[in-house]
Amino acid sequence: MKYIVTGGAGFIGSNIVKKLAARGDKVTVIDNLNTGKEENLELVRDKITFLNDTILNMDLLEKETKGIDGIFHQAALASVQDSFSKPEEYHDVNVNGTENILKLAKKYNFKVVYASSSSVYGNPEKIPISELDSKNPINPYAKTKLKKEELAKKYSKIGVKVIGLRYFNVFGKGQSKEYAGVLKLFLERIRDQLPPKINGDGTQFRDFVYVEDVADANIMSMDSDVDHEFFNVGTNTSITILNLAKTIIKSAELNIEPIFGPALKGDVQKTIANIDLIKEKIGWKPTVFLEEWINEIISMKKFDEI
Repeated sequence: MKYIVTGGAGFIGSNIVKKLAARGDKVTVIDNLNTGKEENLELVRDKITFLNDTILNMDLLEKETKGIDGIFHQAALASVQDSFSKPEEYHDVNVNGTENILKLAKKYNFKVVYASSSSVYGNPEKIPISELDSKNPINPYAKTKLKKEELAKKYSKIGVKVIGLRYFNVFGKGQSKEYAGVLKLFLERIRDQLPPKINGDGTQFRDFVYVEDVADANIMSMDSDVDHEFFNVGTNTSITILNLAKTIIKSAELNIEPIFGPALKGDVQKTIANIDLIKEKIGWKPTVFLEEWINEIISMKKFDEI
């Protein structure tokens, strides 16, 4: 099969690319390396085509999408904090860039699986969060994700096959500060034997999902006979940020306590995913859980994997 992965040099995208290459698919990566890194693809560089460009380049997209089977659309601006100061840029890349892809999906009849986010729910009315719960984004980044979903619905009504995956907090090797950034920052401080720094009081809780499981969710969605749906991609488990810090400290056997700073603007208080729908429709479920991964990283001193 022939696929494009936008943002394919990024944290999640590169994991999708490696899995596709391993099973013999023909893969083209489009990434402007804004946050992605070519070294994320070094193990498969000779098996893929890499294009250093943007999803706003419609001429390039038009040329590359002829004859493909699908696009895994991961390219986006993803920093909640930056979105407050750059709302127009976030709308242009995240919303207009996505519509470019959906227009071409209609024209050339390929399937799209793209990255949405649990941030579309905002502060949820109930836990765990199901796909039909209300959407109340509380920052400009999340608002762009909801606008992308509105586009996906619009284009699905005219025949485009499009699945949106609402990622919860993604973690794993090579994670960037945008994805599950708190975990990366905590581990970096523990590596240097410094106390983890918590933004806010630490009572906020998160559902952390492993990046290779997320990549599998993308590929299983593409391979499925589901034409249009939104799926939560999480674990249906959670941990408070304070307990996360204490878990890491305990695993590292350090005699320190976390320190606290001001809460971040636009930070959601609680997230836990109901994943019944994705289990039922495509058979996906998580396989790696946060605490076992943390214990492995720290016990084996694999800090280069963060």
